[in-house]
Amino acid sequence: MKPETKLWHEFKRITPQITWTRLENTSVLGTPDLLGYNTNSHFFTVELKIISGNKIRFSPHQISFHIQHPKNTFILCKKPSQASCKLFPGASILALVKEGFKNPDACCLSLDACGLFLSSLGA
Repeated sequence: MKPETKLWHEFKRITPQITWTRLENTSVLGTPDLLGYNTNSHFFTVELKIISGNKIRFSPHQISFHIQHPKNTFILCKKPSQASCKLFPGASILALVKEGFKNPDACCLSLDACGLFLSSLGA
């Protein structure tokens, strides 16, 4: 199983209060990996990224998507070597391209905290 798929399964397991739809979109490039809907009737998207160093790799289409949709979009990055996760707002996409995982704009610093944060959106 690919590391991103493992992250998806782990994140889905710890967030049963969120209804998830995995988006496998080959017609609209750059579409985030997940569409979430929480108990506050709030929709949002999450792009999943597995990284090994500091650099976070984005396609030009992913960058464009987050520039065009800066609200209610998020990027969940996991660094398996350190077992650390960070959730960034989509509006931070250009800073993430430049600064990578060290960017200080993270909403959350653990997978559990990310789940709680996304569950509380719209409250």
